[in-house]
Amino acid sequence: MIRISSAVDPATLVLSNEEIRRYSRHLIMPEVTLTGQQRLKAASVLCIGTGGLGSPVALYLAAAGVGRIGLVDYDVVESHNLQRQVIHGTAQIGVLKVESARQRLLDLNPDIEVITHNEIFSSANAMQLAQPYDILIDGTDNFPTRYLVNDVCVLLDKPNVYGSIFRFEGQVSVFWAKHGPCYRCLFPAPPPPGLVPSCAEGGVLGVLPGTVGTLQASEAIKLILGIGEPLLGRLLLYDALAMTMEEVKLRKNPDCVICGPHPTVTALIDYEQFCGMPAHDQGAAQTTSSVPELTVQELKAMLDAHRPLHIIDVREPHEWQIVRLEQAKLIPLGDLQAHLSELDSTADHVVLCRSGARSAKAVELLLASGIKRVKNLKGGILAWAREVDTTLPLY
Repeated sequence: MIRISSAVDPATLVLSNEEIRRYSRHLIMPEVTLTGQQRLKAASVLCIGTGGLGSPVALYLAAAGVGRIGLVDYDVVESHNLQRQVIHGTAQIGVLKVESARQRLLDLNPDIEVITHNEIFSSANAMQLAQPYDILIDGTDNFPTRYLVNDVCVLLDKPNVYGSIFRFEGQVSVFWAKHGPCYRCLFPAPPPPGLVPSCAEGGVLGVLPGTVGTLQASEAIKLILGIGEPLLGRLLLYDALAMTMEEVKLRKNPDCVICGPHPTVTALIDYEQFCGMPAHDQGAAQTTSSVPELTVQELKAMLDAHRPLHIIDVREPHEWQIVRLEQAKLIPLGDLQAHLSELDSTADHVVLCRSGARSAKAVELLLASGIKRVKNLKGGILAWAREVDTTLPLY
């Protein structure tokens, strides 16, 4: 039996008559009973992220009666979140996500405590934020924070309930170095910057984080109760399009740099530098490329001056249907190599995509192919829609 140890003695917690009624479907289960519900009330969980994954995680932990739930996020609710971040509503647009989530959780269950941390989870604050909690649940969407959550959990000897999503696919596991492999055992090094697109670039089926996040909540509750077989040493792969679930067995890496017998990582590091990418999207779109670029205001000035210019849009056709610049020519990034011979190497070119990441790769390709008069549109068509033509839709 694998069960977390809470700082609060469950036996000292008395359930009120209202709580007994609320949790009655739990109490009659022999795997839970009154003792198990007391363990849930004594437990504390830190949810890192209150977005797609954090929404179902926090909702179901609150409904289950987990006594203390911490929420870490730095963002505000936006309309494009609501397709999948079901803890928030239209009335909360513009509200801090942690505050929006706190209000919803306390409405769902006023008998729990919700602690909000309106800040970026970083190397500077992660140990302090994580220390008071029994379990950390990773609801993030970027590699620097995933490695950070893992290392914090290893250093503090806490379980890390991991989940990730992309388009139609999700992954779930429990990393707990004391009982099995950690995230670094599975992924010793991050992928090269830009190789794996984010959900913002590749999209995500709205219902997918609901499935994956609920699985994460299930794993956390099992760890609190000490029941069943947690996903320690197992990676669950979920494919919503094919409606399949597969399992990959994981083994502890004896050479792991943080949980192996001879660790070389003994403190938190700079995870953005380690991964070569930002850990958040706060502020303007960020890219790690050093290609030449121009702003949307500079492009507008060039167009207003009728300067000869070739604009190449390297997004996919279905994105082109949503919003586009009429002056641009669509050549998806994957097809660009085959169209190089059609480009005039003596002309000026501007390349754009949604936010500037894919177009930066396209500029690198064009420069390497001998087309030197080319620049990346900083911020992509999203920046154009925000700063130049506000009648255009954002996606």
